[in-house]
Amino acid sequence: MTDQLQQSARSAATAAEIPSQGAVRADARMAALAARDHLLSLQSPEGWWKGELQTNVTMDVEDLLLRQFLGIRTATETEQAARWIRSQQREDGTWANFHGGPGDLSTTVEAYTALKLAGDDVEAAHMRITRDWILARGGLEETRVFTRIWLALFGEWSWDDLPAMPPEVVLLPKWCPLNVSDWACWARQTVVPLTVVCTLRPRRDLGISVRELRTGRPASPPRREWSWAYGFHSLDRVLHRYHRRPVKSLREHAMRRAAEWIVARQEADGSWGGIQPPWVYSILALHLLGYPMDHPVIAQGLSGMERFLIREQTPDGVVRRLEACQSPVWDTVLGVQALHDAGVPADHPSLRRAADYLLAEEIRVKGDWAVQRPDLPAGGGWAFEFDNDGYPDIDDTAEVLLALNRVDHPDPEAVRGAIARGLRWLRGMRSKDGGWAAFDADNTRQLVRKLPFCDFGEVIDPPSADVTAHVVEALAVLGEDDEVLRGGVKWLLANQERDGSWFGRWGANHVYGTGAVVPALVAAGVDRQHRSLRDAVRWLEQHQNADGGWGEDLRSYDDPEWIGRGASTASQTGWALMALLAMNRHDSDAVRRGVGYLARSQRADGGWDEPQFTGTGFPGDFYINYHLYRVIFPLTALGRYLRDGE
Repeated sequence: MTDQLQQSARSAATAAEIPSQGAVRADARMAALAARDHLLSLQSPEGWWKGELQTNVTMDVEDLLLRQFLGIRTATETEQAARWIRSQQREDGTWANFHGGPGDLSTTVEAYTALKLAGDDVEAAHMRITRDWILARGGLEETRVFTRIWLALFGEWSWDDLPAMPPEVVLLPKWCPLNVSDWACWARQTVVPLTVVCTLRPRRDLGISVRELRTGRPASPPRREWSWAYGFHSLDRVLHRYHRRPVKSLREHAMRRAAEWIVARQEADGSWGGIQPPWVYSILALHLLGYPMDHPVIAQGLSGMERFLIREQTPDGVVRRLEACQSPVWDTVLGVQALHDAGVPADHPSLRRAADYLLAEEIRVKGDWAVQRPDLPAGGGWAFEFDNDGYPDIDDTAEVLLALNRVDHPDPEAVRGAIARGLRWLRGMRSKDGGWAAFDADNTRQLVRKLPFCDFGEVIDPPSADVTAHVVEALAVLGEDDEVLRGGVKWLLANQERDGSWFGRWGANHVYGTGAVVPALVAAGVDRQHRSLRDAVRWLEQHQNADGGWGEDLRSYDDPEWIGRGASTASQTGWALMALLAMNRHDSDAVRRGVGYLARSQRADGGWDEPQFTGTGFPGDFYINYHLYRVIFPLTALGRYLRDGE
């Protein structure tokens, strides 16, 4: 193990004597009360909770580049965004994709471009060190496809040197490989508008050049022997030739269909899917197809971004940053459960307001999920965001049902009806293998992963342990007991890692997966003496840090040496404790030390400091710091410790 890994796995505090159960419970009561009051104070008048969803500076860079391309960038927003981007640069001149992570080449190239656009002197120390680092790692030539697409929009990269993305893909039928429904929902929403952009190949003035970031080294072609890389490289050459001489009528038809597909999926707030990538590329595509800036679709798309902007006063001036997404439904359902676990009465006004909000957010129309499940009725799904009717997700829906079940609502019939529809939808969205994915059923065709432009993260949506666990827990708690539940349990047992943990698709990482699966299996009736559960307990106890907490660095997605290892965080400690408490380990040394860590590290206002990113967008590529995780999950663990340990 490296010295850096050893240092991250230890806290500055040394392991102390394990306190008595009475002392731990007294500290836990005080910590839970403070966290409960803090969380209650953060609720909106409308009933929802929403913490900042922090990602990386590419959101802010690409927002500036979009505005430059459209001719609407202002000096004020450029200055404020650049101030934020500068504040996130590290001593080595780089920008990372998560707190404490390694410098990322594409993110660093984009940040350098934005700062140069903002007027930073390229010979200034902070720009020189960045440029040297970029060149030492291959320059523009080694960046991801998406970064080079942004460069191509401004003539800084050749469209001929990018993978072909023909719009005719929108015409492929469902049975044909590489059709639109083969992609995960976030990927298809991004790819369709990109086919338009990459077909029209625009070039506009950036006002600067970043040619100094080129090394001049040509890319190495794949070896001339059969492999997926060589096969798709050959197909790409064919598609580039087709681009120069397409079948005109087919190309025009495909472009019209792509435009219709994009417009049909705009949400009420002007977004596409409530997330940044398809939002930005959809605006670009429609603009290039001739939609004027005052067209309602474009105007609403641009104005809707205002709600995703955070402006903050700092000693250096106002900073402006863009959330990649917003999580009001997710934060609300987790908050309701945390408060309930902490002893807040089921008829508390805050919980009832939250339930009112959740009942109003139920999605009653069909979305893209119906491609795979055409006979499943609409209704009973919830999305992650304020506005995302096209893409309700399974994870949120499972947690909504658990939250509603914990509230004593004045209209119990409304709650029972929503839960019944939610159960029907969850059951209908099970994949063939018995597990559940996030947005679609059976979105498992691997072929799209091998395409040349798929270097930007996960592009399919197979079942995962964390989502399946949340569904299994919801089904069990709500009294479902049939082949669907048992199939989910079998899926979880079959997908346990050899070390006893479970992989976390949407949270970091094995601590998250294990923290989700263990309570679900217990709720579903799996005996606590089952070998899988005992192995999970052993894994958690073996990976507890000296300070009593748990942490797992996001590098664990790429480097097995980091699995279960990292600086302790409040949210990850909460996950580990939730699993151990489900196993009735309240009196164990591990639980007492974990609860002690939460009590010691709590802030005076009832929250916890957590600069680490513990949420996952795309494993290995895109990560999230959910600002409410640091309150919700410690409170959940403390509440369950106090409630169940009596």
